[in-house]
Amino acid sequence: MRAVIPVGAASAAIDLFSRCQSRLKPLLRVVLQVFFSFVLQAPARADEIRPAQLDIKEQSTGLFAVTWKVPTRGDRVLAITPQLPESLELLGSPATQQLPGALIERATYKNNRDDLTGQTIVIEGLSALQTDVLLLIQLQDGSQHSSILRPASPEFTIPLEPSKLEIAADYWQMGTIHILEGADHLLFVLALLLIVNGLGPLVKAVTAFTVAHSITLALATLDLIRVPSAPTEAIIALSILFLAAEIVHKRNGVIGITERFPWVIAFLFGLFHGLGFAGALSEIGVPQGEVPLALLMFNVGVETGQLLFIGVVMGLIALLKRLPVSAPQGAWRLLPYSIGGLAAYWTIDRVISFMPGAA
Repeated sequence: MRAVIPVGAASAAIDLFSRCQSRLKPLLRVVLQVFFSFVLQAPARADEIRPAQLDIKEQSTGLFAVTWKVPTRGDRVLAITPQLPESLELLGSPATQQLPGALIERATYKNNRDDLTGQTIVIEGLSALQTDVLLLIQLQDGSQHSSILRPASPEFTIPLEPSKLEIAADYWQMGTIHILEGADHLLFVLALLLIVNGLGPLVKAVTAFTVAHSITLALATLDLIRVPSAPTEAIIALSILFLAAEIVHKRNGVIGITERFPWVIAFLFGLFHGLGFAGALSEIGVPQGEVPLALLMFNVGVETGQLLFIGVVMGLIALLKRLPVSAPQGAWRLLPYSIGGLAAYWTIDRVISFMPGAA
């Protein structure tokens, strides 16, 4: 059973975080307590809302291992079901595994035809839902097919061989989807935007972040480095907490290391964020014959989503500056302390997940 963080632990995290920054006014403490009470009702993983995933892998000639991962909302499983090609015959009974936020079903099928080309896979019920399905088909000859099935296009016909353009488009979409659904990665970028002054330093910081996560994404995908995912996710959460503290330092007139050397901090933590991206890409898989292309386009997709997010945030900031309203004194604390509080909660939860005795 997954460890549960009590409200008291979250309150202790708030107090510790507060002492590291400044003394909070009573009103702000009440706001943070309400914020944590709300957050503790939800799972602590930042990437909890993910698309479903269907993985079909040929283990030996004519035998396929099929893994179906479908998101859950509490105790409710999304009402979508894969309709596999008619030539696939189920062997035995499927094995199911319940994970936080997802239900995984694994089964073995026998193919009663020479191959799967020309056959169609349909996700029943997808047209009625607002979610996507990542489809990956790996054949014994090394060829792979991938696609993103959506409510408007819930089926996929297996071609003889995927084109480079199809692979590029698919992995670009997957990268964009991952970054836009990764709340922890986006909060890091948001905190960075709130610290860095000027367009030039901001461009340098974002570029350094991009270069860093591109390096570790490539190295991990090519299996040149291996880092456990649980500690990596904890460090990513801790990086957000660090930047939240730097926001408060800046507002209090203290020049922190991030404000002095934003590109250095962005590069350092970008290395760990790249390992997080690599973990997501490893779940999807990459075509063996098109690893460089898939890796490049996934990274381009990540950057596309990141730039879209930055554009939206900067647009909102510009809009707020034009509004003829004035915030109450001390209201600026709400955003950095909310970011920091949530990051502290994620950090505690993720550290607990790989501590001895955690299940």
